[in-house]
Amino acid sequence: MNGRTYTADAEPGDTVTIAGWLHETRDLGGIAFLILRDTSGKIQVKLEKDEMDDALVETGLDASRESVLKVEGDVKEEPRAPTGVEVVPTSIEVIAEAETQLPLDPSGKVDAELPTRLNNRTLDLRREEAKAVFEIRAEVLRAVREAFRSFAATEINTPKIVATGTEGGTELFPISYFGEEAFMNQSPQLFKQLMVGSGLERVFEIGPIFRAEEHNTPRHLNEATSIDFESAFFDHTEAMDVCEAVVKAAYEAVAENCERELEALGLDEEFAVPDGEFPRLTYEEAIQRINATGALDEQLVWGDDLPTEGEHALGQDVGEHYFITDWPSEIKPFYIKDHDDDETLSTGFDMMHPRMELVSGGQREHRYEELIAGFEQQGLDPEAFDYYTKMFKYGMPPHAGWGLGAERLIMTMLDLDNIREAVLFPRDRQRLSP
Repeated sequence: MNGRTYTADAEPGDTVTIAGWLHETRDLGGIAFLILRDTSGKIQVKLEKDEMDDALVETGLDASRESVLKVEGDVKEEPRAPTGVEVVPTSIEVIAEAETQLPLDPSGKVDAELPTRLNNRTLDLRREEAKAVFEIRAEVLRAVREAFRSFAATEINTPKIVATGTEGGTELFPISYFGEEAFMNQSPQLFKQLMVGSGLERVFEIGPIFRAEEHNTPRHLNEATSIDFESAFFDHTEAMDVCEAVVKAAYEAVAENCERELEALGLDEEFAVPDGEFPRLTYEEAIQRINATGALDEQLVWGDDLPTEGEHALGQDVGEHYFITDWPSEIKPFYIKDHDDDETLSTGFDMMHPRMELVSGGQREHRYEELIAGFEQQGLDPEAFDYYTKMFKYGMPPHAGWGLGAERLIMTMLDLDNIREAVLFPRDRQRLSP
């Protein structure tokens, strides 16, 4: 809209055209106020009934809440107004009338259940708290990209429709692809490994992944956003160094650039950037510490995966972000390399928030024969992955990397109750629309 002024930029003495949503109407008799909201904030519009054109006042007072208005007028200083200024209008135009019965209250005065909010996401994001989550999410992704580029990584985009699953199993979404069966990709894992064998060497990607997992929990999604990194000539410890730096960069950027959003979420006083190096516990140390908490009915033994209750107990015990390293080879994917001096130990690692796992990574198996053996050990057909395995015959360097769940990072960073709050339009077992 030509000549439009954002509400936050309106200064006393200005003649402005502002446009936004009617947040609230306050009719006090001889005087009334319209609170107009745009993406930058809110501003008060003053209607003096006896001194203004009747049609102008009527247009303003008849407008329903959440209608889109365009207001032209003069900005006056008013200390009693919410932002210290108000607009005295010379014209008011209703651009788009809203129905009087709304599915939820964008002012936030009346709470709505999460399903109602997700069913009406456009309205929901008119709430300051909901909008703040996605402003912060955007800042996290910006900071992550900047951090990757500081490590000389090239951004890539890999296919999301594939002929075979990244890790096999039942977690695949099949689709019809010109009469042939194809799948939505579970991870860019195999493609980003191929890239480190190309002239790019060090790459990152931020993109969707798809998992047909049979779950319905506050921390799982069937379509998620994965932040992935892979580098040639890296081992697992160097990959962990980058992982830690990227997560810290995300927190630092939010602390520096999202003060208004943190305040909207009530986090401005308690938001803290992770300090110091993340502890690195071996898998063996992790199960010993979980067992020592007494949180589980049965003691964990070598080779067990960590149950959710165990992760929570360990997270409370550690109290900060941390890594779990040196996992048993048998419970990590085929592409994870074993330690050279102990084939029972993998170079796989997980990076944890006290609430949940955020990252899975490790050094990759770059030797062709060992890679094929890994496929066979996990019951996968190497020939189905020929596009991937054959490139390991042509000079594949040692390499390592990881994948970080963007929504889990946001969820834990902002202490959200449900991961769906960090997704604009979540996809889970019950939700395919909107």
